[in-house]
Amino acid sequence: MPNGLTEEQVQHFTDEGYVMVPDVFTDAEIQPLREEITGVIDSAAREMLAAGKISRTWEEEPFETRLTRVFGECDEILSPIVGRAGGGHSGPAFFEFITNQRLLGCMESLVGPEIIGSSVYRIRPKMPSYERGAVPWHQDSGYFSPHCDDELIVTCWIPLVDTYPENGCLQVLPRVHRSGVMRHFTHGPGGFLVIQDEDLPASERPVTVPVPAGGALFMTNLTPHCSSLHTRDVVRWAVDVRYQSATVPNNIGELPGDYSAERPTHEIACYP
Repeated sequence: MPNGLTEEQVQHFTDEGYVMVPDVFTDAEIQPLREEITGVIDSAAREMLAAGKISRTWEEEPFETRLTRVFGECDEILSPIVGRAGGGHSGPAFFEFITNQRLLGCMESLVGPEIIGSSVYRIRPKMPSYERGAVPWHQDSGYFSPHCDDELIVTCWIPLVDTYPENGCLQVLPRVHRSGVMRHFTHGPGGFLVIQDEDLPASERPVTVPVPAGGALFMTNLTPHCSSLHTRDVVRWAVDVRYQSATVPNNIGELPGDYSAERPTHEIACYP
């Protein structure tokens, strides 16, 4: 596949556990997803207005602020966007977004030519001072089944707006991915899993990674990362999706009802 990662980018990913690529998407490739999300917000807001839950639909607000206005009156607006465990909104523009040829070219550079899209995906609207918008230190493998601890599942964190420290971009701990899965505790901030400060390695300092709209931060499933609250009056819109080689256990072709913990582990997806 054309337009994959350079040798230097692959080496950085291998050595550091992450790499930021600033030019995965053009603005024209991002815009259909922005418009699709706006349509979801608009439809939900009109239903909430008709039900008397909000005073107006705030349709005059731009993409970066409309959700905060509606959310300020009723937090139900998040449900059709973020969904429940495993995924959220998944319309046609979202599908085009996660099958973008440049993005898949980058993934081919890391996992090989037969690429599986994980069932774990999210559209993440981080709003000002929103508790669940701050995600504590964790490794994605903390959420996966232990039989996949030695497999590579690439997390792609892709902002739909420019991100920087002031609006809650991610931090990573470089080189720690070589040390396996750390101890995670349940019931961390926002209800997430959390690696406690005393379990984080003192030998590595966190790296803050600003990512422009159209860029992507690629991380291994063993790379510790987090994001903090922000107070700017904008939504830090981002998407995170995961890709893996077809040789890694997956649930392609199965429905949730097909899952059985009695099967051999090599037949059970890393995130069943």
